[in-house]
Amino acid sequence: MSRKAPATPPLFAPPEALKPLAERMRPASLDDMVGQRRLLSSGSALRRAVESGRVHSMILWGPPGCGKTTLALLLARYAEAEFVAISAVLSGLPQVREVLAAAEARFAEGRRTVLFVDEVHRFNKTQQDAFLPHIERGSILFVGATTENPSFELNSALLSRCRVHVLESVSVDDIVAALQRALDDGERGLGGQGIEVDAARLRDIAGAADGDVRRALTLLEIAAELAADEGGRITETTLAQVLADRTRRFDKGGEQFYDQISALHKSVRSSNPDGALYWFARMLDGGCDPAYLARRITRMAVEDIGLADPRGLQICVEAWDTYDRLGSPEGDLALAQAVIYLASTAKSNAGYVAFKAAQADVREAGTLDVPLHLRNAPTKLMKSLGYGSGYQYDHDAPEGIALGQTAFPEAMGERVYYRPVERGLEIKLKEKLDRLRASREQARGEG
Repeated sequence: MSRKAPATPPLFAPPEALKPLAERMRPASLDDMVGQRRLLSSGSALRRAVESGRVHSMILWGPPGCGKTTLALLLARYAEAEFVAISAVLSGLPQVREVLAAAEARFAEGRRTVLFVDEVHRFNKTQQDAFLPHIERGSILFVGATTENPSFELNSALLSRCRVHVLESVSVDDIVAALQRALDDGERGLGGQGIEVDAARLRDIAGAADGDVRRALTLLEIAAELAADEGGRITETTLAQVLADRTRRFDKGGEQFYDQISALHKSVRSSNPDGALYWFARMLDGGCDPAYLARRITRMAVEDIGLADPRGLQICVEAWDTYDRLGSPEGDLALAQAVIYLASTAKSNAGYVAFKAAQADVREAGTLDVPLHLRNAPTKLMKSLGYGSGYQYDHDAPEGIALGQTAFPEAMGERVYYRPVERGLEIKLKEKLDRLRASREQARGEG
């Protein structure tokens, strides 16, 4: 049987009017939460656990403003447990030990503690290990919140004791619903203040919030304050002031960064210039260093375009040079054009695959001798030892190629690393190399 979330206001709580709108409108029950339908839908495992008060230690992984803190608060309310919050940004190991000692004392008295650790990925391994025995004994219900991939940022011992729940960015429609609720609520929200705003302007605010409910409510609160001096109506002009400096989510060193550069690279590889251009623009908009993008774009040219179109590398190097000369924003266009060209032209990773195969043979075969006919023979002694003996000068051979000599150490025999694809310039290269390889095979057989 599910239980209702009991009202447990903290002692000495500041007057509601002094709290930001986003804090005042924080959901008081699971039904009040917007978004997270997959995780908190009726009958879901997590919802059943929360409503029954049988919660478990967990990691909440999701973008800012998606409801991680709110969910942790609701866990404590439904479980009738003490809620204690610390931030890994502000707290050190001494404070962590104090909090854990207090939780142990409550546990001895038969009371539970939900310990919410915000930005848990910022704790180092030693700090993360401090929670382990307390989680095992059950003296705390550990709830860690992170915007970073837990598999990269949290140690395996902590992960093995917690269940990871993935929260999603909140949709525009859900954020609009949260904004409307704040406008209608006369007790906690803006209801009764005479604020008027049409549906289009609400969607503008929701879109600018970029999936972050807390940010959306903050933008609405600022817009309402400005509108109070203009008759109470939030207009397009009002929002122009509020949304002037909006930015999209982008973490220059985190998972979002690597997800987006991966999306850019894979869009180029799949010959989708429109998608590639979108991700390029997204990364620039988020503050990515264009010099980093220039380097990665040049890598795409050698890895995925290769010899199918050697002009790709040339265009990338020239675009990089142009950016170095002009800087942003003028140089950004040169890089954008390089992205478009790479995504639009012929693709081949044959050179990349060939180089990797050659490297593998070098590692496995060890230090093999250079064949005598390929060795340099600058002295009489070297010539007397056979250095250079039997070498055929290619320019003297028919068609300028000496077919009867190998280029590999004798212990290896011939190898074929480079296999051109039938795209772009490599069509011609394949025709020539197939003919030469067949001729060499024939010459070795006759020899």
